[in-house]
Amino acid sequence: MEMNVTETFETKTRINENGRIVIPAEIRQKMGLQPGDTLFLSLEGQTLRIESQQARVRRVQESLRRLIPAERVLSDELIAERREEARGEMEEWLG
Repeated sequence: MEMNVTETFETKTRINENGRIVIPAEIRQKMGLQPGDTLFLSLEGQTLRIESQQARVRRVQESLRRLIPAERVLSDELIAERREEARGEMEEWLG
């Protein structure tokens, strides 16, 4: 039930005496938030941005996809590097 980036929803809330705000149920529902979820807050000029951990991970993954060619598989590269390191350690150990 996540909102599309182009959708806008606006409501009001207040800061209580402890500096806390309540995220209205409709927004929590649209963002797919559950009690205990981790949220990231960022200040962009005078605008407070609230982002779920899932949304942040997805945003970072999308930005990295633009930097890495589609045919390149980083997990395969990592496995190959680890195997090469293990081979070198074994040769060193066997002397």
